[in-house]
Amino acid sequence: MVNEPKKVKLGKGKVTHNVRAAQAILQYGVGAMVDFPDQTLMTAAPEYWSENDNELRRIREELRLIRDERLERQLGVDYFAIPHDKSHPNEQGIAYTRFPRWYFCPKCRRLEPLSFWLKEYRQKGGTRAEEKPDMEKPVCLGEACRGPRGKGINLVPARIVVACDAGHIDDFPWIEWVHAVAKKDVCGDPHLKFKTGVNSSAGLEGLTVSCENENCKAKATLEHSFDKNGLRRIPGYDCHGRMPWRNERESCGRIPQAKQRGASVVYYPKVDSSLVIPPYSDRLRTKIISSAEYIDFLSKVKDNDKYNPGTREVFINTRLNDWVSELSSSVHIEAEIIGPILITLLTQFDTEGENDASSEVYRQAEYSALNGSMLQTSVDDDFEREERNGDEYNIRGVSQVALLHKIREVRALVGFTRLDPASTGSLGMPPQDAGRFQCVKKPDTRWYPGYEVRGEGIFIQFDNDFIVNWLATNDHVESQITKLRKNAALNERLSGMKIDPKFIFLHTLSHLLIQRLSFESGYNSASLRERIYCDLDHPEFPMCGIFIYTACGDSEGTLGGLVRQGLPGRLRKVFASALESARWCSNDPVCGESGGQGRNAMNLAACHACALLPETSCEEFNVLLDRTLLIGRITDRNVGFFSSWLDGISKEESPNAL
Repeated sequence: MVNEPKKVKLGKGKVTHNVRAAQAILQYGVGAMVDFPDQTLMTAAPEYWSENDNELRRIREELRLIRDERLERQLGVDYFAIPHDKSHPNEQGIAYTRFPRWYFCPKCRRLEPLSFWLKEYRQKGGTRAEEKPDMEKPVCLGEACRGPRGKGINLVPARIVVACDAGHIDDFPWIEWVHAVAKKDVCGDPHLKFKTGVNSSAGLEGLTVSCENENCKAKATLEHSFDKNGLRRIPGYDCHGRMPWRNERESCGRIPQAKQRGASVVYYPKVDSSLVIPPYSDRLRTKIISSAEYIDFLSKVKDNDKYNPGTREVFINTRLNDWVSELSSSVHIEAEIIGPILITLLTQFDTEGENDASSEVYRQAEYSALNGSMLQTSVDDDFEREERNGDEYNIRGVSQVALLHKIREVRALVGFTRLDPASTGSLGMPPQDAGRFQCVKKPDTRWYPGYEVRGEGIFIQFDNDFIVNWLATNDHVESQITKLRKNAALNERLSGMKIDPKFIFLHTLSHLLIQRLSFESGYNSASLRERIYCDLDHPEFPMCGIFIYTACGDSEGTLGGLVRQGLPGRLRKVFASALESARWCSNDPVCGESGGQGRNAMNLAACHACALLPETSCEEFNVLLDRTLLIGRITDRNVGFFSSWLDGISKEESPNAL
């Protein structure tokens, strides 16, 4: 459904308006614009996805619950959810609102706000307008545009919007712009036309907006409208703080920037992800906590804790038999099995949560599960690990390899930024990014949109002391890190960025391995994903490892092709081939000797030709990369960590033939 301010429902075709779960969390998440065949819509906040005020009924009928107890506590919510797909009988779908709200007619060239087109439609639309007064498909019914059967010309959404770095977005100020540039006051009854120049190669200066009011006739091109401070040409104009996805406004005062509607900078989703690890990965446990009944029981326990503190066990015991019976009928599991699990879940539930843990502290538990420090007791589990001894691989610095035959990852859309992405992944969000971040939900909403993927992966743990000592005693490493720190100092927003040589070492190696594994395993690089485990703020818990895994939400993630590449005879060849390929970049020597390139000049010897990955694969938006830490410089190969090891491999056999 499409939600207008008064929650008016507009029809959506199950084929033409279909968005996959991953798209609803990533590029088409809350606050993003989606180009459907007949119009452009903006994904509304999750509060608008259902008109059912009963939470349990909504869970049973409209939502598919996604559970990860660790991530829920970290983010302070009760669960994650995504609407049922189009094949489900109770499918309600994701809610949308109309944005942008300015449209133009490609025939008569009129450019007007939605309110104008709605008024015209209701006046001239006849019986169609009487039956569907909200104009499901925006059309122009002007005299020159109406067909013989009364059908009009489909309107085109305005291709330009304005956004500020606080996450607000609004329609381009068409009326204000044309009058300000023409140095005229805004007339009392402005009606605009949008025309393109005869010369198809003309830029913004070839796009003209004119006011057709007979007493005005203001006219202006869009030249300089896309400049960073281009909208300052409108006296007194600043950001109105509009949030169409919630139909709200807030005070702002920043100067917005004009951007194309489909530009990537208009929407950067902030997605938090988590590996589901033991004991939370037990499938029986997951089935129980994903039921509406369990959500109901837990809600009652929380209410009791609030009003009758200290009586939780008594409260549960007096109701346990009824709850077990009800839950057993719902999930079709014997009561004898459910009982002990339900008691454990409800009595040990942590009402305080863990939402004060940093990104690094949160990942320490994952690191322990991946390297085998955390015991796994369940047989039917979404976390299946096979440990291999690092000595089997004979790869410099590698102390352990673990093959993950089964994993489950939960991804939750928590917010977004505009104009510039916020840091994410291992580094967490710096304080200076908090003011640019827009949360997708209201504070009292107890869930985030989310989805899950299942797959496989390879975990590689390095000898932390060996790596740290090598980095600390290598003059080339210090020289490279100094360059990055100087580059960061030039940008105020990067002042708190953590630039650590061990992280850059692990991050760059991860990128090179993903590129090579995409050739060897049959997955494309966009289907592989990285997780970097590096202690930046907590040296008392050293972490030094990388986890490369499949990032697909379908069966492609469980074919076994990636795990197979982690076997001793194969992974060593993958390492050698990846590093040998990285020795030469098609952009060398420019890339290899770079003092700063990429986003904010935060890469050194790393470009699209050698070390960058698709954005879905990299945790850090392809920054903090440098090949020379691994394979040395063009003029001095010996300064790389793997240089001597790779030379030894080359003497045995050519990696290019592997």
